[in-house]
Amino acid sequence: MNGIQQTSLPLATGVTLNVALAGDPANPPVILLHGFPESHRTWRHQIPALAERYFVIAPDQRGYANSSKPDGVEAYAADKIAADVFALADALVVDRFTLVGHDWGGAIAWMAALREPKRVARLAIVNAPHPQVFQRKLFDDPGQRRASQYIRFFRETELDRAPDKTGLEQFLLSLFGEHLQVTVPREEQAIYLEQWSQPGALTAMLNWYRATQIVVPAMDEDPPRPSWIDGPFPLQPQPTLVIWGMRDRGLLPCLLDGLETLIPDYRIVQIRDAGHFAPWEKPEEVTSALLEWLAARPAQ
Repeated sequence: MNGIQQTSLPLATGVTLNVALAGDPANPPVILLHGFPESHRTWRHQIPALAERYFVIAPDQRGYANSSKPDGVEAYAADKIAADVFALADALVVDRFTLVGHDWGGAIAWMAALREPKRVARLAIVNAPHPQVFQRKLFDDPGQRRASQYIRFFRETELDRAPDKTGLEQFLLSLFGEHLQVTVPREEQAIYLEQWSQPGALTAMLNWYRATQIVVPAMDEDPPRPSWIDGPFPLQPQPTLVIWGMRDRGLLPCLLDGLETLIPDYRIVQIRDAGHFAPWEKPEEVTSALLEWLAARPAQ
């Protein structure tokens, strides 16, 4: 990715993140958060285009690729990961910024934007469910409950205890095979395997799932219903763009239901022929949606 500088930044939260930087630091800052099981390369097609107008900051989040991989499930609690976002901005002397997240990066972005509205000026989400909608659908929608059983597997698997190259390759093929309408390019497969093969990497990545408080009932289970999913939920304070690959097999389109009641300033862009990994399955559509929305909703 030409024009991109990678640097290691020690943060006040105690981790060091590998961060891809692109664009003029004098331009409005945009932080891009990747999800599982990737790295900042989730955004490899978007970074150059965004960098023409914005200062782009794309970290490998804690536990991933070339960033710190602290021990223990508790190190991957969502509030600690969200704190990394603001510590990263502090390290780069950035006050207000636009936050963009995909998958787990989107989950962190929802939380961070709600907690620090004075710092997150705009929010863009790609195939990452709003927390209240997600938890409600896991109880009420059999299709989404079924599609989310992989979370239970990720929490319980021992694949990470003694991973080998063959096991990792099988994991990669089965994981992407569940979610994709396209083939992972061979060169990207090699990058994934190199990143996942680092000591502690697979455990750290899976610990994001082990640390989450989201309740994923088994198909035949009827656990107590969390009270917070039916009561009032804070409205999202930022202008918010939601981009959704409608062929996502793990996060179904039902997760868009009711978002307009939770986000006063809301726009949805549906990409009909994209699956879960929309930023690189349909890069032009995702890039265009981001650029058009950012231009139409300048940061205040």
